[in-house]
Amino acid sequence: MSIFMMFSGIACIYGQRTQQSAPIFSQFVYVGDDQVYKDYPLEDDEFYSPILQGCYPDPAIVRRGDDYFMVHSSFAMWPGVPIFHSNDLVNWTQIGHVLDRPSQLKVQDTGISAGIYAPAIKFNPHNETFYMITTQFAGGIGNMVVTTKDPFMGWSDPYKLNFNGIDPSLFFDDDGKAYVVHNDAPDEGKELYQGHRVIKVWDYDLEENQVVAGTDKIIVDGGVDITKKPIWIEMPHIYKKYGRYYLSCAEGGTGGWHSQVVFVSDNPRGPYVPAPGNPIMSQRYLDPNRANRVEWAGHADITDGPDGKKYGVFLAIRPNEKNRVNTGRETFILPVDWSGEWPVFVNGLVPFEPKMKMPEGVVNKTGHDGFFPNGNFTFTEHFSSEKLDYRWIGMRGPREDFMTIARNGLQIRPYEANIKAVAPISSLFKRQMHKTFTATTTVTYNPGSENDLAGIACYQSERFNYVFGITRKGSDTYLLLERTERGNSTVLASTKIDIRNPIHLQVSADGDDYRFNYSLDGKAFINLGGTVSGDILSTNVAGGFTGALIGLYATSGNDAKPE
Repeated sequence: MSIFMMFSGIACIYGQRTQQSAPIFSQFVYVGDDQVYKDYPLEDDEFYSPILQGCYPDPAIVRRGDDYFMVHSSFAMWPGVPIFHSNDLVNWTQIGHVLDRPSQLKVQDTGISAGIYAPAIKFNPHNETFYMITTQFAGGIGNMVVTTKDPFMGWSDPYKLNFNGIDPSLFFDDDGKAYVVHNDAPDEGKELYQGHRVIKVWDYDLEENQVVAGTDKIIVDGGVDITKKPIWIEMPHIYKKYGRYYLSCAEGGTGGWHSQVVFVSDNPRGPYVPAPGNPIMSQRYLDPNRANRVEWAGHADITDGPDGKKYGVFLAIRPNEKNRVNTGRETFILPVDWSGEWPVFVNGLVPFEPKMKMPEGVVNKTGHDGFFPNGNFTFTEHFSSEKLDYRWIGMRGPREDFMTIARNGLQIRPYEANIKAVAPISSLFKRQMHKTFTATTTVTYNPGSENDLAGIACYQSERFNYVFGITRKGSDTYLLLERTERGNSTVLASTKIDIRNPIHLQVSADGDDYRFNYSLDGKAFINLGGTVSGDILSTNVAGGFTGALIGLYATSGNDAKPE
């Protein structure tokens, strides 16, 4: 046999092996079915809050003309910083991601809750430029800014900024001067208690896209009243009104004591005086047994609405019946009354309602005409379009590196790195957006060995997740359910299956109760593993800053073995 023929044979065998071990997902259907939306149907002049359900935390918003742009933290998700557009604050369309290139995003070797924190988006009318400033805990980058003339057309590579801390935000004054404000540690040796932080301001050089060395100044020490030991004063935004400078920040940490506070000064560099009525928004004082609880409210940004009134977007969570947070920190909205000296979130200190009145003249089109859905809805994906829906995200690396839209569906080329790796993994994720939901996918797959696995993953992090996947044991094909908690994995159940036809895999949740089901005909579903707890998919148990994700997953480095 010639060397050419030998290598051709090897290549043929390798090609068959790769094709066998690359699953094809031909359909994905997600159905949200929360009781709150059945109990509170919308009238013609109403819309739901949260406006973005699921893990869209740390919202920041900017208005230019009739266009609103809103951005969110993305941590180690790929692409980074989802960006949404609206003309009315009710109907939103995702137009892409701010950080969508390897030159902008360096999260390939970081845990899920590192990466991109708390973006702020601003428009400078003096140079007709949009700025997105954020902290990237990856790639040695730290604080950074990217720019664009048109958010629909993509963003620059990052300018690395020369300061420490997190949560930076820009402010452009009427005279053309620019400033950066951000959270930082107190001066060395002056930390008074755990969680003691400060807000700093810097002059900003627009030509160099860099802070001016030596101009840093502490403008808030600790928070509203340092004698009460406030924690985690962060995410500052400066607004100018009545010729004065208002500094609004989150205070109290991102958990149960979260709130929004405000200060005022006659100069952007301070000194700043707190409002006598702080906090201006929080849910921390309320009955923990109230219906339809919303908690952890804060991290707000304020804008002018289409009706001439002001509105604030902010994050909050909706815990399940066991007080666990699986959907993550979501984006809510409230009117802001700024008719007096201080801004006040309307009904921001009483229990939030699931729905609210739309700005005058707005028509609710959510879920139609390409606008993002909210409430209860069904999301169906046939993977028939060459352009993947923006709701599908990767983890630590580009989706395009492992996926192909094929004639008969989505093909995932498996990485050796499995679900527990702090590395790019070959999985497409969609956010869990309801407490009660069903997600079903159809997969055609013939694993080549016990090292191959494909199926559904429910993912809170690399250390906390469920895998419901097809693999091989000897000459037989199995379906198994694996639970990973704190990095330790246990196979809860497994069963031998027939893969001559596509397999239908399903995960359903009712609050904390999750069930993993399969079907050979797409009609009759069989449960595997019984009812399992969603505890490991909650922030309470897993920690971190993200919500649960539902993934179409494949690996050639499987270590989950059927019983």
